[in-house]
Amino acid sequence: MADREDNVTIPEFSCLLQMDPYLKKYEKDFKRRYELLQKQLFQLEEAEGGIDLFTRSYRIFGVQRRPDNSLFFKEWAPAAEALFLTGDFNGWDKFSHPYSKTEFGKWELILPPKYDKSPAVDHNTKLKVVVHTKEGQRLYRISPWAKYVTREEKSVIYDWIHWDPPQPYIQIHPRPKKPTSLRIYEAHVGIASPEGKIASYTNFTINVLPRIKDLGYNCIQLMAIMEHAYYASFGYQITSFFAASSRYGTPDELKQMIDVAHSMGILVLLDVVHSHASKNTEDGLNRFDGSDSCFFHSPPRGEHSQWGSRLFNYSSWEVLRFLLSNLRWWMEEYCFDGFRFDGITSMLYHHHGIGTVFTGDYSEYFGLQVDEDSVVYLMLANHILHTFYPDCITVAEDVSGMPAVCRGVQEGGLGFDYRLAMAIPDKWIQILKELKDEDWDIGNIVYTLTNRRYGEKCIAYAESHDQALVGDKTLAFWLMDKEMYTNMSFLSPMTPIIDRGLQLHKMIRLLTHGLGGEGYLNFMGNEFGHPEWLDFPREGNNHSYHYARRQFNLVDMDHLRYCQLYAFDRDMNRTEDKYGWLAAPPAFVSAKHEEDKVIVFDRANVLFIFNFHHIKSFQDYRVAVELPGKYPFSSHLCLYWCCYAIREK
Repeated sequence: MADREDNVTIPEFSCLLQMDPYLKKYEKDFKRRYELLQKQLFQLEEAEGGIDLFTRSYRIFGVQRRPDNSLFFKEWAPAAEALFLTGDFNGWDKFSHPYSKTEFGKWELILPPKYDKSPAVDHNTKLKVVVHTKEGQRLYRISPWAKYVTREEKSVIYDWIHWDPPQPYIQIHPRPKKPTSLRIYEAHVGIASPEGKIASYTNFTINVLPRIKDLGYNCIQLMAIMEHAYYASFGYQITSFFAASSRYGTPDELKQMIDVAHSMGILVLLDVVHSHASKNTEDGLNRFDGSDSCFFHSPPRGEHSQWGSRLFNYSSWEVLRFLLSNLRWWMEEYCFDGFRFDGITSMLYHHHGIGTVFTGDYSEYFGLQVDEDSVVYLMLANHILHTFYPDCITVAEDVSGMPAVCRGVQEGGLGFDYRLAMAIPDKWIQILKELKDEDWDIGNIVYTLTNRRYGEKCIAYAESHDQALVGDKTLAFWLMDKEMYTNMSFLSPMTPIIDRGLQLHKMIRLLTHGLGGEGYLNFMGNEFGHPEWLDFPREGNNHSYHYARRQFNLVDMDHLRYCQLYAFDRDMNRTEDKYGWLAAPPAFVSAKHEEDKVIVFDRANVLFIFNFHHIKSFQDYRVAVELPGKYPFSSHLCLYWCCYAIREK
């Protein structure tokens, strides 16, 4: 095997070495990963009609209506003794419709059409898979491939609903072209309303999409779309991977929402969770066939000790079929434009990042602690997505800093387009929690904003949903706290706390936008300094929706100062759209003056000057620039603590 590895050639590995010669020491690791990818691709291409058919197995598994209106059912349940189908269609008879066992643990059933030639199972009616185990248990399960599941009001268990509308929604607007500058609006449909309830896809289409367009964001990252039984999990404990959450509406209403977004020139990314799955059994994947493995590793490897969830077996042929088909399902059926892959640090390492402090030493990213099955799965997923959808955008959520996450698989990388710059929001929160204004370390701020791997694109953000959750505070709340309840009106005098808070809120966001990455992200509501925190209904808050909402109404009240922050965020995005600093090479930082608390940099022919001094202002301040020329001052985004200018070409 070692000799074979030495002979492997990664097509463009030299490009990676040119950017980082220190990776030469780990060339064998990259070769092994690339070899495993090539082996997997060869096997997929040779088996079952090729990669395209294999990764669209949602057309074969679950339930499929055939041209003659017969229904074909197929499941993978290797540990099951017998499978039956029951539901409204047969009066919930548990034994009348048995599946037939085929090879490799698969089970099939065909239901002929009714006497009137209509399908045997009506649209919007309930189904269940009855699993008989070798131990004599009878289990009631939802198909892992179920396209729609719902929960009755007084029930805690979701039901599999046969979704086959006679006139499904047809999307008419093409996907927008991949932008050079990515400005992401991170959003959650359920909280996208000032009302204390779960908001809908339709509400988002009518009331939120126009705001996102007005703000200048060209991409939406949708959270909590894949069905999750526990609302308070924020969508990260998935129970049905192919089902769009029914708590917001129907699949057709989600399709319409995405279609309208595309008509506005806005891309839509899905927050996809392939790092783990809910432990639920009756309405989840866990113990689907009665065994403790099936889609997952057997315990303890197959359990996440901190998340209380199950971990996939990425070396399993059928798990690869399920997960890769899941990605293509969301791209094909709903016309998503890409994915933000959640929690990949947990996937990349056998230790899942638990109790591990990543120092940046390269030895942490290679060796036995790395889960190569997971690494190859992510390479495979990115390769397939970018092969079938060249404009697809993939974003990695990784806290470890693994090299080459955002380099192409042909270089030995994982193939992502962007990674989240997760150290930046942590730095801003740390500063606001621990330091006085006069103690801000300007050099450290600049270091944090510019400390990223050359040639790997980052999404910068000052705060996301993580900082909004209960137990933490948004930037606005850290800056202004309780005065947001009493002094945000223009009808009351401006207080020093509100004045400082408004200006620093703007400065932090513009500095992050201009210096922190090749893309920018904002969580919904934070653009206008949304007060308070985010907390979903649960026992601990008496199942209240009071904090599970976004108070967009505050922006619409002309006498409140929230509209100032909204206008600044809008102008910031529109200015970037004009000059394109996110698509430009990294900024040239000419000053990071500790005593003056001044930061100066230019990027995309735009000169940024920030004065973070808490009491000093400066006149005739001399600054260096990368390129000589005239830089007319612009007041478009000017504050009394920051400004920018544009170089005349």
